Amino acid sequence: MEDKKYIQGHLFALATIFLWGTTFISTKILLRQFQPIEILFFRFLLGFLVLILIYPKRLKTEGWREEKYFMAAGLCGITLYYLFENIALTYTMASNVGVIISISPFFTALLARVVTGEKSLGRRFFLGFLLAMCGICLISFGGTALHLSPKGDFLAVLAAFVWAAYSMLTKKIGSFGHNIIQSTRRCFAWGLLFMAPVLLFTDISLGRQRFADPLNLGNLLFLGIGASAICFVTWNTAVKRLGAVKTTVYIYMVPVVTIITSVLILGEKLTVRAACGAFLTIAGLFLSVEKKKKSEKCDLLTEVL
Repeated sequence: MEDKKYIQGHLFALATIFLWGTTFISTKILLRQFQPIEILFFRFLLGFLVLILIYPKRLKTEGWREEKYFMAAGLCGITLYYLFENIALTYTMASNVGVIISISPFFTALLARVVTGEKSLGRRFFLGFLLAMCGICLISFGGTALHLSPKGDFLAVLAAFVWAAYSMLTKKIGSFGHNIIQSTRRCFAWGLLFMAPVLLFTDISLGRQRFADPLNLGNLLFLGIGASAICFVTWNTAVKRLGAVKTTVYIYMVPVVTIITSVLILGEKLTVRAACGAFLTIAGLFLSVEKKKKSEKCDLLTEVL
């Protein structure tokens, strides 16, 4: 049973990353008429409401002892991560941000070591990390040179760090034994609350014209329901079953999914450099994940599917 949950955890993480890797298309379309903070707010507000509809039962925590973790998770994973990422994009190249945020698994491993005393991950993890980073650099930079922007790159590093912190916090929250939908909803609530001060200084328009546009509405629904409500539940489930470090390693796959969707949906050309980068990234991912016997993997995968 434990092994079955382990395989399911990997499937949840992979499915989550597949959806998150496609969100750039929706965000790019919405940025034509929405500000970044507007997209962030409406996305998570919609996700919050959807989770209430799916499981309306109120979450009862053990007071501040548990609530502080939900509050910190909402601040890190919902508010700070997306704010740091979006602001970083205004100061530095998107390729820089993509590569820097991909170091989040490394930060997660360090936090796991410092905070929980988790044993060293060994050569496989770090070799996989190096392979994946080489692949991600090939994908992100292509034939262009790396252009450093201290302010933007630093914000991207902060985004990678707070996501690592979020993954560690959700692992702790998972140990409380609450329903995963209720827990995710509580994190969303705190995240939306922490966005409020930023919204006060933003000129948000509630005009119906933007929301009546089928293209805008469809992309907001995708980001709110698919990439937020569903994906955060599946990600948190994966963290609970695999642990923060193993789950966060799947972030390596985001640039690969981005390439695939760019080719299939936007009609962009797949270069040899990008294909090599995707291969190295996938190889790094497999190397970073704990090795299991081949026969055992096949039996478990068959059972799960």
